[in-house]
Amino acid sequence: MNAMPLNDSEFHSFQQWLHRAAGINLSPAKKALVAGRLFKRLKHYELDSYGEYFKLIMGGQSEHELQVALDLLTTNETYFFREPKHFDFLRQHILPKATPGRTFRLWSAASSSGEEPYSLAMTLAEGLGTTPWEIVGSDISSQMLTKARSGHYPMERAATLPQPLLVKYCLKGVGPQAGTFLVNRALRNRMKFVQINLNEAFPEMGEFEVIFLRNVMIYFDQETKRKVIARMLPLLKPGGYLMISHSESLNGISDAFKLVAPSIYRKP
Repeated sequence: MNAMPLNDSEFHSFQQWLHRAAGINLSPAKKALVAGRLFKRLKHYELDSYGEYFKLIMGGQSEHELQVALDLLTTNETYFFREPKHFDFLRQHILPKATPGRTFRLWSAASSSGEEPYSLAMTLAEGLGTTPWEIVGSDISSQMLTKARSGHYPMERAATLPQPLLVKYCLKGVGPQAGTFLVNRALRNRMKFVQINLNEAFPEMGEFEVIFLRNVMIYFDQETKRKVIARMLPLLKPGGYLMISHSESLNGISDAFKLVAPSIYRKP
């Protein structure tokens, strides 16, 4: 089948829906990405246009397909130990001051397929000694969360993972699993992955010492950013840290934090 190309008014419908559902701003430059990511779904349902697919997901008949479309349009590129300065700061300045015996809690708030929270887990396991810790990883995409819970990755994903950590915390696949690796169970058991839409009220999660909110605010407009940060503020303990991506800033979004290093903020 040959579907009609995605036209401007259809693209506009997807733009508006994604902004309402997830707070994400799709620029016109993303039109080809939307068409490419959704094309297989049109084929799957034997539909002739993107407009028909939009009607299908909005019709209320298929809650599942609505989530599939959301997953396809919100998945972001990620890798182990991305933006290493944040991990260095955590290792050198935050973990040494952790209260012994008290559970150190960290939230990876846009955890995608799990590379960020597992990088954080290895950092905490190395740096906290006998101090207990736990990590909550959240994402809007149920598909990404399933992948993250499995902790199972193709070997090429290990390119940015330091060799000693790969050896210590991961199992190399053999036989039918050759060419892959699995994060070991001891680490996986200390992770909790939950589906959270940053654009909606958060579930009850308790307080955190550190929140990583990286490479997601670039998709939000100013008002959405303000709301997300305001909702996060009460979940961070006094003296706790918020890390955002190097390409992001809280300028004009919140003055509740003190900048301590580029892209690293502290709640007074």
